[in-house]
Amino acid sequence: MRKVLQIALSVLVASSLAYGSEQFSMSDADRALYEELLDNNPADMMLASGSEHLDALGGAASLAKYLEQSEDSLASYLAGFPRYIDKYKSVVSIDQMLQAFMHDSGAKAYTLKSEEMFNMSSYVKSLGNEQAINIDINANKYMQEAYALGKEVFNTRRGGRGLSCYNCHNSNVIGAVLRTQPLPDISAKGNASAATWPAYRMTKSKLATLQKRFQGCMENALLAVIPLGSKEMTALEVYFTHEAKGAPIAIPGLKR
Repeated sequence: MRKVLQIALSVLVASSLAYGSEQFSMSDADRALYEELLDNNPADMMLASGSEHLDALGGAASLAKYLEQSEDSLASYLAGFPRYIDKYKSVVSIDQMLQAFMHDSGAKAYTLKSEEMFNMSSYVKSLGNEQAINIDINANKYMQEAYALGKEVFNTRRGGRGLSCYNCHNSNVIGAVLRTQPLPDISAKGNASAATWPAYRMTKSKLATLQKRFQGCMENALLAVIPLGSKEMTALEVYFTHEAKGAPIAIPGLKR
C-alpha cells in the first residue's frame, strides 16, 4: 500500500507541476527534502494516532454503520466528501461528520482545530486512498448551493487589499512571487491538490487539513480568516474538491 501511495503521489506531483501548483514553489533544497520524505512521511505517525482515536469509537466498522454504509462501500463513500447528510440537514466535511459521530457515540467531540481532529479526520480520509474523488455537486440542491457559494468565495474580492483567492491563483500569475514563494494556479480545471489534503507541511512540521490550509492562505493575503467548519469554508472545500473530481486520493499528502 505504501508503495502504491508513493507512486500516486509522484503522479499527482507531476500533474501539479503542469498546472503550476504548490509543488512549483519548491527550492532545490526543499525538493530534495520532499523526495526524502516521500519514503518516510512524518504524517504517517499522526495518522496512526488518528487510527487509535477512531478505534476508541469502534473503528471503521462502527463508522460505516453510523453512515449507513457497508464496510466494503465505506471507502467510496468517503471519497464523496464534502457531502449533504440528511440527518444533519447540511453539507459537511469529514471532520464535521466525525464531530457528530463522536457526539452521537456519547464521546466528547474534538474541536475542528484540534490536533486530535486533524489526525483522526486525516486517517478517516485515508481509508479512501486510491479511490477517485466522486463528489456529486448535482446530488441535491444543497450541494448545488454549496458549490455555487464556494465558487463565489473563491472569486470574491475582499479585505483592505481587495484580493480574492483567484487573484493569487490563476494562470495569469504563474511565476509571480508573494512572500518569497511563486504563486500556483489552483484555478486550473483538473487541479488535483484536493486529493492530497490533509497533508504534512514541511515548513510547519505539522499535519494540516485543506480548510486549515485555506486559512493560512487567507492570513498570508491579509484577509479576514473564515472559520473552520463555517458554511463558507465548507463550501470552498466543496468547490475545490469538485475541481479535483476523478483524481485518486493519496493521504497523507506532502507539501512545502
